[in-house]
Amino acid sequence: MLNSIVVIIGKIVSSISSSLKLGHGSTWPGHIALSINKNFIKEIVKQNSSLKIILIAGTNGKTTTGKLIQTILEHSGKKVFQNEAGANLLNGIASSMLLHSNLLCKINYDYGIFEVDEAALPLALKEITPDYIILLNLFRDQLDRYGEVNTIVKNWQIALKKLSSKTTLVLNSDDPQIAHLSNVTPIFYFGLNDKKFEQAKHQHAVDSTYCPNCKSKLYYHTIYYSHLGDWECKNCGFKRPKDIFSTPLSTKLDGVYNQYNILAATLTTKIIGISQDSIKSALGSFVPAFGRQEAIAINGRIVKILLSKNPTSFNESLRAIKNLNAKNVLFVLNDRIPDGRDVSWIWDVDFEDYIDTFNIISVSGDRVYDMAVRIKYASKTQNSKLKSQNYNSKLKIYRNLNDAITNSVKSTPGDKTLYILPTYSAMLEVRKILIGKKIL
Repeated sequence: MLNSIVVIIGKIVSSISSSLKLGHGSTWPGHIALSINKNFIKEIVKQNSSLKIILIAGTNGKTTTGKLIQTILEHSGKKVFQNEAGANLLNGIASSMLLHSNLLCKINYDYGIFEVDEAALPLALKEITPDYIILLNLFRDQLDRYGEVNTIVKNWQIALKKLSSKTTLVLNSDDPQIAHLSNVTPIFYFGLNDKKFEQAKHQHAVDSTYCPNCKSKLYYHTIYYSHLGDWECKNCGFKRPKDIFSTPLSTKLDGVYNQYNILAATLTTKIIGISQDSIKSALGSFVPAFGRQEAIAINGRIVKILLSKNPTSFNESLRAIKNLNAKNVLFVLNDRIPDGRDVSWIWDVDFEDYIDTFNIISVSGDRVYDMAVRIKYASKTQNSKLKSQNYNSKLKIYRNLNDAITNSVKSTPGDKTLYILPTYSAMLEVRKILIGKKIL
């Protein structure tokens, strides 16, 4: 009876939030539910034992991987729901379950897909014993909140050891820290084996170049990006697993980082029992999730948003848009709680490798001047011997985000694309300006 009342209250809150365009109501219902009943998630899961649950964790790629899996499963006739708008804490999971329950707390779906915040995964596993866990990668992200990568790995290792054989692990073989996670449950690996994605050297932002087993320096046969690649430890013999799934299918997604998301989604759905032909057909109709290479038509131009929230994701966004011949870009840097208050990480982004290929570079956001200084020092024209510093001839600084978007769109030719690379809270603001409503 208590949970039925919670569901009613939550649905009312969500309806009011949506009708007033305050957001999708993807967190507040769950916050209220857990305030009334701290065991809400655990009890709903127990009441819906036939519901198959997929958890997705990692620094980058959770939302895209979740949507890829949802697209494939729905194409195969399954009823699927996912926690909306990247609401990946416990209140987001609770909200998703609440909003997809009827008044008797019955969830009439085949699968529930939940992306889970790195720090929240151990908490989620106390409430849920999932059927599948997908672990994508681990990079430095919001150090003021998460701590170093090793801290996350340690907490994950403790939580995963408590799982039963009901749970299947799907792991990224190319990330040494992820591949080192072991459990008694079934394990499947995915990774890249394609020379066209190789890089000649490590990027500046690298997080796991030491063996997680013996702490010796890792040797890389191949580098795909950051610390992901074909690696081995010459000291203890720990190496990338041999038996890996490495055949990505074609989608509308650009970038090497998305190859991993596609592999994770394809492997997981193959394990579930979806045929290769059905997966291929589903991916052909895939539409990117909000802010993840999402394309929006504005005044006859195309605006493409690539969420760039840490050094690695920013590097990969820059790499992707360079390959797309981007000429007009807008960087939006915020330092709010969802972004991390410390923005010093922008100095670990390899702007120097990309910045001079763009014609117009606009910057905005709460920390617009920090980004402007970073772009200044990345430019090859930054030279103390020059009498006139013309580094800013193509750099446009906007304190007001609305002005930044308006002017950036205007300066983009009709046959070209404006690429916006924002941090998380900035991405939500950008979308609100472009489409007129909040996400969360």
